[in-house]
Amino acid sequence: MHPPLDSNTRNQIRGLEDLLHQKEAQLALLTEIAEIVANEEGLDTAFAIIAERARAQLDAKTVTIPLLSPDQTSYTYRAAAGLNAEELTGAELPIEVGLCGWVLRHRKPWWRGTLESLEENERNYWEKKAGNIILVPLVGKRHFLGGIAAIDKQDDSNFTEHDLELLVMFSRQIGLAVENAMYVEELQITTERMEAYRKQLEQSIQQLAKTNEDLEHLALHDPLTGLPNRSLVIDRVQQAILTARRNQKPMALLMLDLDHFKEVNDTLGHLVGDKLLICVGERFQNSLREPDTLGRLGGDEFAVVLPRANQKDALIVAEKLRDALQHPIDIDQNSFSIAVSIGISIYPDHGSDPSSLLRSADIAMYVAKRTRNEFSVYQPEYDAYNPDHFSLLHDLREAIRQGEISVAFQPIFDLHNDTVTGMEALARWHHPEMGDIPPYEFIPILEQTGLIKAFTLQILEKTIEYCMYCQQHDMELKVAVNLSIRNLRDDKFPEQISEIISRYSFNCQQMILEITESAIMHNPKHSLGMLKHLDEMGLKLSVDDFGTGYSSLNYLKRLPLNQLKIDRSFIKDMAKNEDDAMIVRSIIELAHNLGLNTVAEGVEDKQTLEQLRTLNCDMVQGYLVSRPLSPDGFLHFMTSSPWATRFTVPLTDADD
Repeated sequence: MHPPLDSNTRNQIRGLEDLLHQKEAQLALLTEIAEIVANEEGLDTAFAIIAERARAQLDAKTVTIPLLSPDQTSYTYRAAAGLNAEELTGAELPIEVGLCGWVLRHRKPWWRGTLESLEENERNYWEKKAGNIILVPLVGKRHFLGGIAAIDKQDDSNFTEHDLELLVMFSRQIGLAVENAMYVEELQITTERMEAYRKQLEQSIQQLAKTNEDLEHLALHDPLTGLPNRSLVIDRVQQAILTARRNQKPMALLMLDLDHFKEVNDTLGHLVGDKLLICVGERFQNSLREPDTLGRLGGDEFAVVLPRANQKDALIVAEKLRDALQHPIDIDQNSFSIAVSIGISIYPDHGSDPSSLLRSADIAMYVAKRTRNEFSVYQPEYDAYNPDHFSLLHDLREAIRQGEISVAFQPIFDLHNDTVTGMEALARWHHPEMGDIPPYEFIPILEQTGLIKAFTLQILEKTIEYCMYCQQHDMELKVAVNLSIRNLRDDKFPEQISEIISRYSFNCQQMILEITESAIMHNPKHSLGMLKHLDEMGLKLSVDDFGTGYSSLNYLKRLPLNQLKIDRSFIKDMAKNEDDAMIVRSIIELAHNLGLNTVAEGVEDKQTLEQLRTLNCDMVQGYLVSRPLSPDGFLHFMTSSPWATRFTVPLTDADD
């Protein structure tokens, strides 16, 4: 039998039992927390339970779990329990606010005992700021996650070192579990995002494939008729040539142009014209065999590729196409009788590649139209029918279609301001085989065929586009563009130029349209109406090459003009020819009396420039100032030439 224990021993045993129960309770709590972190579906729920368990264990008024942002510049109260828990949960604060920044920097817990280890200034600061709080770092295996903070005891006593040890043990046990749970949460979020991205990517790929399919169709088909366009026709010609070459057989190409289609467009409008083109395309298509290709090249031009056809076969098909339009076409209560001119070229007799076959068929088609035959097979002598005309015409049409006509700009020098204030847009055409073709060769061809209309609109658009580019470089210049007699006759021209100007938000006051005397006087009454319309749009108007025509002063004073441009034929010799000088003086005085300014063309030496200045001419243009320049060259000129700044007229002549 053991002797009885004294009271001191009993008290020690009781204390050890209490400590054991306490440790068992703590262990049970930590085990519970670990299970909560592992089993809870949402990390926020686990954090809330952890905060509540810690608050109960420490008998604290409030427990919070602040977690650092990935860049460690802020922290968010991920969970809170106790007093003000709802207000605190979710709040985000900069790392500099509160004790989190201190704990992050020092990587150790904060409690009231920490004050004793601080220097005086820091201790005085935190004595006022910290209050009764324990903040223990929450550290995982690889990262500093944030912390667990207990704020104020329920009985308003201070937290003890035992409380600190308990919270430290608490954070150590759950840090790794929390980090793993956060990784799992991040992985879930990332997985969900990746799945969403994958679905989005699949949708994008499907949409892209559909878009590519649509774009490919649009790129190769005419949007109006749905027929193959020029690109696809050329490809079909190439394929037919390869097959014919392999089989040593011929193939044929037909070019079709509707007769008098323009009158339909001009009379009844483009909507009716478009419907007519669709009907014509359908009739042509119904006249062809399965392997044949019908395409629309643009406007009222069609092409037919016959993969296995000789000249006889091509003529039979041409007859069928002609007969397809034998009966009138009814559209919107109107009946149209349309005829077609057809040009035929045969591989290999008339060309060995798509370009040469297209050229030959194009020439044959124009011969058919001009001779009023319904169709014509290309003959080499057609090239001699008008030397180089048909060839140049075909190539010109291609150049306009492809946007290959370029624009050069010649500076215009203001004699009153002694600087360049404007430029003239001049068309340039570089032929791929013949090199640079001068305007005096190709402009008349454009005038004769009516292509000048599309050509002028293309030059206008390129010029306006360049003017907008100059404005980006702080250069707002007036620009002159030449019009032809066909533009003055075209009632749709004002609407077309207005559309271009609106599309670029271009200032009409910068645009000067130049018209020759002869163009105006060809039909003075119609010219007056057209020029008034253009003037009402805000466009400036100039008479080009003034003095070479026979303009009536009566009409001249009625025209809404802004400028007279004196022809170079009077300018070039005026320094040594008194008659020319007198004519120039008279033109300048006439212009000023009519309220117009004057531009002298063809100024090539300083003496002529000074003479024009004396005569009170307003502006000059010519090789003395500069030759016509490419767009890049003009921009360089404006930023480097003394002509483009206010200065005393240079002492060098044009040939210096």
